[in-house]
Amino acid sequence: MRDEKRVLELLEFIKKSPTSFHAVRNFEILARENGFVELDERERFSIERGRSYYVKRDGRSMIAFRIPERDFCSCSIIAAHTDSPSFALKRNPELSNTPFYTTLNVEGYGGMIISTWFDRPLSIAGRVHYRERGGLKERLVDFDRDLVLIPNPAIHMQRDINKGYEYQIQRDVRPLFSMNGNGDFLSLLSAEAGVEKEDLLDWELYLYNRTPYSIWGCDNEFISSSRLDDMECAYAAFKSLMETDEFSALPMVALFDNEEVGSCSSRGALSDFLSSVIERIAFALGLDREDELRMHASSFVISADNAHALNPNHPEKADMTNKVVLNGGIVIKYSANQKYTTSSYSGSYLRILMDESGIRYQSFFNHSDIPGGSTLGNLSIQKISIPTADVGLAQLAMHSSYESAGSDDVLEIFKLFKAFLSR
Repeated sequence: MRDEKRVLELLEFIKKSPTSFHAVRNFEILARENGFVELDERERFSIERGRSYYVKRDGRSMIAFRIPERDFCSCSIIAAHTDSPSFALKRNPELSNTPFYTTLNVEGYGGMIISTWFDRPLSIAGRVHYRERGGLKERLVDFDRDLVLIPNPAIHMQRDINKGYEYQIQRDVRPLFSMNGNGDFLSLLSAEAGVEKEDLLDWELYLYNRTPYSIWGCDNEFISSSRLDDMECAYAAFKSLMETDEFSALPMVALFDNEEVGSCSSRGALSDFLSSVIERIAFALGLDREDELRMHASSFVISADNAHALNPNHPEKADMTNKVVLNGGIVIKYSANQKYTTSSYSGSYLRILMDESGIRYQSFFNHSDIPGGSTLGNLSIQKISIPTADVGLAQLAMHSSYESAGSDDVLEIFKLFKAFLSR
């Protein structure tokens, strides 16, 4: 079954959220429209039963939750991430290594398929900090136009390119910005931010793919877009929290930045963000430490991050007996080395929930000789130990600048998150 409205809403949200900063801003807009109240980590939490709240950290991670009217003894938590692999602009970004062109100096963020960034329209977005009346201010920027492009050398100049090539970012990935002498990036940036050039202090800016999203296939059964990993799960989790009215446990969605670089930051899954928010909720509601620890043991976390689908051209890359496919439903992810947190207990809990709710699901294991990456679950539980399962939706070309997934699976992830948060 397909929910075309959901699919379009998801793709439009991703289009408006080219960076973690923009994603959190757009999630905040959704939260406020649904009556959620912002809490500031620098202030004492004032929390009332029956109300809904959200907390941001550094403008790029966010936790939202709803307080039940009656007493509760557990939390139902969905964790996802807001970042995707990209290229970040360095300071003094302009390079004029020929007398004709100006390119920009970038560094890699996360592990991406580098070749997918070539020969396509790219833009730049992120945030800037600037000086205003002696104070420090922040503003999000998005050029929202075809601004740069990374050109490939012609096949005649690299005849062995199709036999394999090892990209070097400093040499090969320099976005073409202007004809030499015609472009001044700082002037362009200050104009986009609406501040004087001399007041610009610092920035965090990233390239993003401008190729429009697509719904395609014989029966429109596929979707393609940038940042499906992990905005597909993040958006479904957040919208499900907004739309869930019946719950006995405390429902919560935690969206972390920096998953693609190991989560080792003040706003990543390895930080104290989740544990401190739960601790402060307990304190604001008058619970003691014993009550809080009991609540941890009674809670459950769904770590939601997309999974590798069977590639039609490379079936040998998949596990021999656990092949997941697009539009096959929720993917429950397993790993004996604990890269994924699903245990027989947490997996069984989800299977019962999905069987009762009519949700389709499938199991994922990495090929035994091709280790996969880790995700949020096995990192966040190092800071707060709660029973956890890893799930996601099947997708192709993970960490490409343009990824593909199944149209029908969007409805399945909404059904899971709503059933879980309301259980």
